[in-house]
Amino acid sequence: MASSTPPSSTTAQQGDPWHAVGYLGAGVGFYGAVGWALDRWLGTSFLVVLGILGGALLGLYLTWVRFRPGLADPEPAAGEQSRREADR
Repeated sequence: MASSTPPSSTTAQQGDPWHAVGYLGAGVGFYGAVGWALDRWLGTSFLVVLGILGGALLGLYLTWVRFRPGLADPEPAAGEQSRREADR
C-alpha cells in the first residue's frame, strides 16, 4: 500500500500550473472578444489586436500575482505584532 504524503510547502506555494494557462487563455479570449465587438460596433479594425494584447498582459500580471514567491509566510504588520505580544 502506498503511503500518501501531504504536499510539501514549496509545492503548495507554487499552485497548479493550469491556473496560469486559464488566466492567459481567459484574458486573451475575453478581451479579444471585447475588442472584436467594439471593432464591429465602431467600424474599426485595430481594437481586436489591442484587446488580445491587453488580455495577454493582464493574464501575465494575474499569473505573476498568483505565483510570486513569498506569499505563504507574510510578515505581520507592526500593530498586529504588538497586539499578539499583548495577548500572551
